[in-house]
Amino acid sequence: MAATPRKNKRVRRILAAGAGLATVGALVAAMPSAGAAGDAYAAGQGTNGKGWGRMVDVQLLSFNDLHGTLEPPAGSSGQVTRTKPDGTTEKIDAGGVEYLATHLRQAREGNRYSITAAAGDLIGASPLLSGLFHDEPTIGALNQLGLDVTSVGNHEFDEGAVELARMQNGGCHPTAGCFVEGEEFEGADFPYLAANVTKEKTGKPLLDPYFVWEKDGVKIGFIGVTLEGTPNVVTAEGVKGLKFGDEVETINKYTKVLERKGVKSIVALVHEGGMPASASYNYNCDGDGDGDGEGVSGAIVDIAKNVSPQVDAFVTGHTHQAYVCSIPDPAGKPRLVTSASSFGKLYTDTTDIVRTAVDSANHVVSRDVPKAADLTELIEGWRTLAAPIANRPQGYIAADINGRGSSAYEKPLGDLIADAQLEGLAPADKGGAQLALMNPGGIRSDLVFKASGAEGDGVVTYGESFTVQPFTNMMNVVDLTGANLITALKQQVSGSNLNSIKILQISKGLTYTLDMTKTGADRVVDGTIKLNGEAIDPSKTYRVAMNEFLAGGGDGFGALATGTNKLVAASDLDVFNAYLAKNSSAAAPLQVPAADRITVVK
Repeated sequence: MAATPRKNKRVRRILAAGAGLATVGALVAAMPSAGAAGDAYAAGQGTNGKGWGRMVDVQLLSFNDLHGTLEPPAGSSGQVTRTKPDGTTEKIDAGGVEYLATHLRQAREGNRYSITAAAGDLIGASPLLSGLFHDEPTIGALNQLGLDVTSVGNHEFDEGAVELARMQNGGCHPTAGCFVEGEEFEGADFPYLAANVTKEKTGKPLLDPYFVWEKDGVKIGFIGVTLEGTPNVVTAEGVKGLKFGDEVETINKYTKVLERKGVKSIVALVHEGGMPASASYNYNCDGDGDGDGEGVSGAIVDIAKNVSPQVDAFVTGHTHQAYVCSIPDPAGKPRLVTSASSFGKLYTDTTDIVRTAVDSANHVVSRDVPKAADLTELIEGWRTLAAPIANRPQGYIAADINGRGSSAYEKPLGDLIADAQLEGLAPADKGGAQLALMNPGGIRSDLVFKASGAEGDGVVTYGESFTVQPFTNMMNVVDLTGANLITALKQQVSGSNLNSIKILQISKGLTYTLDMTKTGADRVVDGTIKLNGEAIDPSKTYRVAMNEFLAGGGDGFGALATGTNKLVAASDLDVFNAYLAKNSSAAAPLQVPAADRITVVK
């Protein structure tokens, strides 16, 4: 059902271990101003060790946060924003691995030295077509489109370290078995890098920390890390037995290792990112040309400013944003930092990785090119296997109900999901929930009115509801004091969420005021938190429904982990689908929630 993967694992493992490496000189190219095309990348000395320098063009193609999105993503999840020359913006439909493969292959044409790299979250939180099969389809697709190397991201740990090792090395799923008759899953042809992920018992890296790409004596080193805070955004079971180290310390450590092996051209693949000042993919982060990095903010800025100057560029991810920026290194010299949005909607083409100037840009994975036939074959094969489940109707909606596509703190789909959880777990024998809380990051898409297949407009299929909630988290109902509930709501805008606000989606009856003119915990206004019109009593106990990720204190909500008298209920997806079936029909579809439970002061 799919093209045979490239048989290059053994070769790549040897390279990653640094065996037989020849000396590689430092970057020495003199570069023109940013935006010039076809400039030379200094690959360094020849392998004869005579010290002569040679110049070759090396192309780096990169992307991030694919999240198993094989088919073109629907609704706002499948669009990018472009700023036109007149200053207005437009939305462009983008994404789909059949198109991504074509764009990458076209971009490689005429480039003798071309590397394709990624910055994590390629799997996990995936739509049904990949998620139903534990992301084997996505690994197969990445093999076929020619990925050379990637870092891990937090979502690579959704199913734990053992399953991640299976993604790398192959083998059929331990409980589901082999999905394709007569075929054993072969794993990734490319190395997953996890330099800052070590085993607690041994201190040894979970996977390869670095990889050296080589062709004709040209060598480029890659170091891959995920965010140090991965345990805060993954279930405890997913990171059990693992330790996540500091990104800067780790990259600097392995930079020295690569240098000792003679590798001087180094790229960091970092699953941590930033927030650009504009949502347009073609926003110029370095508009003033001084390379000060002011066009982007967030965790990646501090990382980039502190990593060794010997690292030449960063490919980043996690925030699902698009940017190509220069951020000064510890010596004050500009250094390239890129990110290509998410879901395969963009890719970055970098034809220079040189410290004083860059020739790099994000490109739209438009759908006006021919589909890659081998990727179409792969998708159709898995689609056939998934169809009996994916196409099953679950409910009906009257219009788009936005989740991921909403920029508001309170999202219409967030209200719908929280209401579904409350209704499903309110009966005494189901947990006796009085309110429900939903983490915003767990809402992975929108519910789109337009039909995705033959089901008809307004029909929500199992595949579509799975895409919205792909984690299959078990629902928990716990006793939580009013004081801890208030603390949890304040943790949305304080602590680890101070600079990366995470607003919980809340069920009907729960209301409060969020004052964004204030700072920290004060943004959740004291005295405004009410349930069914009555102020939350700090000394009273409430039954609260939430998924197991939140109940474990995920996303920085430590107060939610104080819950007691826990009842484990059905999965979040089962609860959601039950709500859709009970509360909607073709004659009476669900309307778009008003999203008016949180009063926001700006």
